[in-house]
Amino acid sequence: MALVYQPVMQLSGIFVSLLGWVLSCLTTYLPQWKNLNLELNELEIWTMGLWQACVVQEEGGMQCKDFDSFLALPPELRISRILMFFSNGSGLLGLLFSGFGLDCLKIGESQQEQKKRLLLFGGMLFWISGITAIVPVSWVAHATVQEFWDENIPDIVPRWDFGEALFVGWLAGFCLILGGSLLNCTICSTEVHPSSVHYAVAEQQDQCQCLETETRP
Repeated sequence: MALVYQPVMQLSGIFVSLLGWVLSCLTTYLPQWKNLNLELNELEIWTMGLWQACVVQEEGGMQCKDFDSFLALPPELRISRILMFFSNGSGLLGLLFSGFGLDCLKIGESQQEQKKRLLLFGGMLFWISGITAIVPVSWVAHATVQEFWDENIPDIVPRWDFGEALFVGWLAGFCLILGGSLLNCTICSTEVHPSSVHYAVAEQQDQCQCLETETRP
């Protein structure tokens, strides 16, 4: 039962991490990092992402415009671009390394120590990917809160609010950290692989046969 539980836990970690990586990539390109509702025109909603600003009209759909300059962006958006790229890249590497370290994969079945190292390295990459996904969305959320409650800005000026991409990013980071934790928990277990059990039993049987031949007159 324990030997069946470990591969199931590994696959669960991979699937949760894969979900987190997909959500992280989605967060990077979603234009809804910030939302702005205009009181003068409630039919228009302005949104801002890492790459473009959009206006959503009730009748005309969505129209977007890419940012002209990277240096003209606020600091939180510039750093968020870099961190989200790093999160997506480390998550992809984590999927590759941990995939080759799964027990259910027959490749390298006799090299269990190397597979454990790959699984451990993949889990650590998922942790890094999850943290670097949470940091930028939290930073943008913090900057949005500070700007929203800034007393130096007149009350008639519209304020930016949280966008849907921030919540997707938080969920992505949580899934990546959870998936990496599940993979690393399987490495910490002291269970023995079935192939090693087979070899140990065969070796023990050979030793018993040798003892029997030595004790015979």
